[in-house]
Amino acid sequence: MKNFILLVVFSSFFKVLGQGYEKKLFINENDTLPYRILLPQKIIKVKKYPLVIFLHGIGERGNDNELQLIHGSTLFLKEKNLKKFPSYVVFPQCPIDSTWPKLLENTKGIEYHLKQYSNNPKENKTLELLEKLIKFLTDNNQINTSKIYVGGLSMGGMGTYELVYRNPFLFAAAFSICGAANPSIARKLSYTNWKIFHGDSDVVVPVTHSINMFDSIKTYTSNVSLKIYPGVNHNSWENVFEEPDFLNWLYSNEKK
Repeated sequence: MKNFILLVVFSSFFKVLGQGYEKKLFINENDTLPYRILLPQKIIKVKKYPLVIFLHGIGERGNDNELQLIHGSTLFLKEKNLKKFPSYVVFPQCPIDSTWPKLLENTKGIEYHLKQYSNNPKENKTLELLEKLIKFLTDNNQINTSKIYVGGLSMGGMGTYELVYRNPFLFAAAFSICGAANPSIARKLSYTNWKIFHGDSDVVVPVTHSINMFDSIKTYTSNVSLKIYPGVNHNSWENVFEEPDFLNWLYSNEKK
């Protein structure tokens, strides 16, 4: 009986959470990538709109096309944001047996460490599929290709670094929340405007990873900032989503 009640509660939770986000599947040959997409409230034929790609963390992997909405999706659903920032917002879901970044070693769930991250993350089937999804979306929707943004949290923050590395001239802006990458990839990240966030008490992904990425990107460009939240553990995304100027900054960026 208790399990049944929990199932009903979670079912209701995801039903509310998913309101506004259409459930889709991107199929390419033998590969499938589930994703949710939020459309502009009113699409004007002569107008083009920004595209936001949001990458979830390791705990939201799977194929239910629901878990990836747990963190971040409600930010874009707020009435004031729907009106002020009409855009396409996409939450893809990483397969359970994969990760957004190309990790050279598997994490044990205790702490991510530097030697896990590739200095040339080219071979990555999951990101290749995501790149094809982005092309599909831009080819088939009224998307302003000079205003494409990407960001994510934890594993999604790591994937954000690698996706921008693989596509250095695609994204106008990117954000990484409690993420990490190999600092040696920083030069190809420098063509994109960045915001990096982390909690200084993070016991899963040490804050030094974000500091290292900030310092490395900063050697090539001034268009990068780092915000560290004192006393905050791994859930620093909760602080980020409360930042009053976060979306203002994101949508203000445009690829020249």
